[in-house]
Amino acid sequence: MPSFDIVSEIDMHEVTNAVDQAKRELGNRWDFKNVEADIEQDDKGITLSAEQEFQLEQLLDMLRMAFAKRNVDTRALEESGDSKAGKLVKQHFTLRQGIETPDAKKIVKLLKDSKMKVQASIQGDKVRVTGKKRDDLQAAIALIKESDLDMPLQYNNFRD
Repeated sequence: MPSFDIVSEIDMHEVTNAVDQAKRELGNRWDFKNVEADIEQDDKGITLSAEQEFQLEQLLDMLRMAFAKRNVDTRALEESGDSKAGKLVKQHFTLRQGIETPDAKKIVKLLKDSKMKVQASIQGDKVRVTGKKRDDLQAAIALIKESDLDMPLQYNNFRD
């Protein structure tokens, strides 16, 4: 029986490359000369720090542009809080990986409500979709791509 998996994964190596690229751009920008600003990556996510709020927004734009150049979906960035430490304003972003249970339930409900001849089951942090025909599975992929789910999704492990 044909099946495929819906997953939400990001390539951490490409994320590291995108952060490095944004740091290089930060060093080259004239509007950031003599300004204390930085982009840092750790195990938990990415932290942006700058002296003022608008500079923080500029850093975020630079990071998003670097993500786009590296084909990393910017929807994987989830804001997890702002903080002010002395004269710096910091903003932390976590990197979302895996499909959380409420989002997986939305995907399953979307497929069931569409009356397609496919079955969806939640398996940990991914959703497995099975059907009798390959065309049904391709229609399910098209339906999920058209829906406005706010997360980066990939479709892998397609088996006939």
